[in-house]
Amino acid sequence: MSTAPLEDGPTVPPMPERTPKSLRAAIAQYAPQLLVDFDRHWRRDIADAYDLAPVPAFMARWWGEYALARNPGLEARVHRLEDEATEESDYVRAKAMIEEAGRIRRAAAKAEPGE
Repeated sequence: MSTAPLEDGPTVPPMPERTPKSLRAAIAQYAPQLLVDFDRHWRRDIADAYDLAPVPAFMARWWGEYALARNPGLEARVHRLEDEATEESDYVRAKAMIEEAGRIRRAAAKAEPGE
């Protein structure tokens, strides 16, 4: 995997192929803090399943988690917005912060392999 600059900041690793194996490898290399939860979720919901129906939801969740975690600055911004929202006494401002964090998460999760 190569890395690509985002908005004149530090380089951000590209998204892997859209397979569980490739995603796990990227998480292990670039966002190891997610690996224990990824593996636990895999073992609990997918590894011994007789029905593969949960795989798309699993991939969607972890694709988004990795897409955000691979960019520490963006991840910090989202967490900061979420943390500040919990401390905000003005409901409208808190809601706006949570909505902005959600928009960032959804935009990150739209990344395609190689981006």
